[in-house]
Amino acid sequence: MEKPKSKNFTNTASRISAIASSVMDLHVKIALQEVDREKRRIISGGIFLAIGGTLLLLVLVCIHIIFFLFLRNYNNWITEYNLLIIIFIDLFLAGLSLKLGGKLAKGPYLPQTLEGLGKTTKAVLGKK
Repeated sequence: MEKPKSKNFTNTASRISAIASSVMDLHVKIALQEVDREKRRIISGGIFLAIGGTLLLLVLVCIHIIFFLFLRNYNNWITEYNLLIIIFIDLFLAGLSLKLGGKLAKGPYLPQTLEGLGKTTKAVLGKK
């Protein structure tokens, strides 16, 4: 009685593994199609995003230093309390950014991508 359950589990695991492999192949093919269509735009966009991200990081470091110096001069708290205020503000802004970024990442995709995701979901759930 133990053998059929073990064999059934092995078949199910191999089936899910095969589905995952085919889904990855499909998504790689679609991603390559998207990249081939607009390589110049994607490369230029990536370069400008990297430049902007680097400059933004430098500005944020400067703002943190200025804000810390302001807090140190404004109140008589110990250094750790001032740093905790900055950390909590950063934590709030990071959470807000992640929430907004997650909503924006839902944006439009190629029909092949949506079709592949639909087929994958149906296959994993066992629907036809």
